[in-house]
Amino acid sequence: MRLSEIAKLIGADFSGNDIEITSMNTLSDASSEQLSFVANSKYVKEISTSQAAAIICDKATASEVPEGSVALVVDAPYWQMAVLSAHFAPSLEDSEAAQALVGEGSIVSPKAEVANGAIIGKNTQIMAGAYIGSSTVIGDNTIIYPNVVVYRDCKIGNNCIIHANSTIGSDGFGFATNNLGEHKKIYQNGNVVLEDDIEIGSSTTVDRAVFGSTLLKKGVRIDNLVQIGHNCEIGEYSVFVAQSGSAGSTKLGRNVVVGGQSAFAGHLEIAPFSTFAARSGITKSIKKSGLTYSGFPLMDHKLWLKLQVKLARLIK
Repeated sequence: MRLSEIAKLIGADFSGNDIEITSMNTLSDASSEQLSFVANSKYVKEISTSQAAAIICDKATASEVPEGSVALVVDAPYWQMAVLSAHFAPSLEDSEAAQALVGEGSIVSPKAEVANGAIIGKNTQIMAGAYIGSSTVIGDNTIIYPNVVVYRDCKIGNNCIIHANSTIGSDGFGFATNNLGEHKKIYQNGNVVLEDDIEIGSSTTVDRAVFGSTLLKKGVRIDNLVQIGHNCEIGEYSVFVAQSGSAGSTKLGRNVVVGGQSAFAGHLEIAPFSTFAARSGITKSIKKSGLTYSGFPLMDHKLWLKLQVKLARLIK
């Protein structure tokens, strides 16, 4: 879309070079052909270094927009970003793409569906009821069990196993809310990337990113009934046990172990080799590696055990 069209859609004044905008992205990752936005004061510091062609902002932050980037000033930047996300969303399927490519030795059940534009590697098996979306790439020696759904544009590496009924690349839980309490969907225009040697249990969901990628790095192990939110990054060889999950944009270092029914709040950074016992509630970033935590509020596991002993004595 051209900048003049975008400005009209969101009700912003526009003058200047009416260039074509190819897509949307974050302030830090946007290129000179992309549109970005700022709707939270903690991201204002990223405006001055952004390469975005245009930035949706409010009056208070318009002066921070650097020379060479167009400020599109609106009253509610987050809401208007949600409006535009629908216009930049790709089609659900690409019927005009070339027929899917299936590598040597791979087996695709006649009851599975592989959309146009998908690429399947060698010696990979896709079982009955599975759906592989447009432009998805699946590597070699990977097993996709029955009724797995992989949305378009996702990438799955070599030697991966995805068990029945799991979903890779579904929309993240993103919406803007206005002063009336109405919700506007933010279309999730990124993807999911699974690196090599990953196993995902049954009925687990890994949400696609708003922009960029939700990333699971090499060797990750995910149990059944786990939720990984949009834009998360899960470090190498990390483990999630059943009914655990992470809210969006949280980053885990390598070899993090997450016990059953534990949960991370969003936008956290977790140090490598951290361990969280079952039902841990993690609301703050963890900076020191190699420690074990329990409970909610979260505390050192040994301290939590002592606390349980004292509580037990109190009720005798």
